[in-house]
Amino acid sequence: MTVPDEGDVVTYEVRDGVAVVTLNRPDYRNAQNSVMTYALDAAFERAVEDDAVKVIVLAGNGKHFSAGHDIGTPGRDHHVHYDNKAVMWWDHVDKPGGDQRFAREMEVYLGMCRRWREIPKPTIAMIQGACIAGGLMLAWVCDLIVASDDAFFSDPVVRMGIPGVEYFAHPWMLGPRFAKEILFTGDRFTAQRAYEVGMVNRVVPREDLEQETLAIAGRIAAMPRFGLALTKKAVNQCEDQMGMRNGMDSVFGLHHFAHAHNAEIDTDPLGGMDAKSMAASARNSNEGAK
Repeated sequence: MTVPDEGDVVTYEVRDGVAVVTLNRPDYRNAQNSVMTYALDAAFERAVEDDAVKVIVLAGNGKHFSAGHDIGTPGRDHHVHYDNKAVMWWDHVDKPGGDQRFAREMEVYLGMCRRWREIPKPTIAMIQGACIAGGLMLAWVCDLIVASDDAFFSDPVVRMGIPGVEYFAHPWMLGPRFAKEILFTGDRFTAQRAYEVGMVNRVVPREDLEQETLAIAGRIAAMPRFGLALTKKAVNQCEDQMGMRNGMDSVFGLHHFAHAHNAEIDTDPLGGMDAKSMAASARNSNEGAK
């Protein structure tokens, strides 16, 4: 199966010591295929190695930040070999059964997110429009989140019979009760609600999103680089002492048990759902919640 060449699916520029890394598949709401994942990793690595870069901003081109993992575009490339970077498991290509899915998701989802969370420079997610499932994972690995007032969030994968996305940070990012609510219902929640539960740092008008985000980045960039790196590590270590890493490991096993269960009772590890049916189900749910 040939994967179309979509050009630069991640763009990179530096503005006054701030690296702006932008997801660039706007026609597909910045759905994350492996090409994008490895391009994103390369951009982050470039920013880390550039001493002129003090802060990294992660953005999404177009109306939406990210609709999550690519499960239905012409550029879906789950079958293609890429050189592993997280290196938490072996390559997935040509592996049988559950080994293939476990290996790929350990690399491009859980492994990459953990790799990015540990970037020693401060990172800020700048979010507009949809931030769904895998989009949440990208936002959650960032140190700060600035959202536009039109942003919305959800993790609807329980519709597939799967207990949340692979980087299962929900109880730490949202609190246990709200995490259960958004997972149990699959409902969207607004930027304002995300701010109220502490997931988002700022909510700003859509037209001010870039300006406000870069202003915060500029204030952070004025701080000592080594001090910022140590402070980031300190907070991350405390978060892990609160159980996030161990909890995530245990849920990753449940996630793959759900895939295996789906495959055993049907022919599809995704519970018979695809991008279109997930979107339609979300629309129906949110209309019913009004």
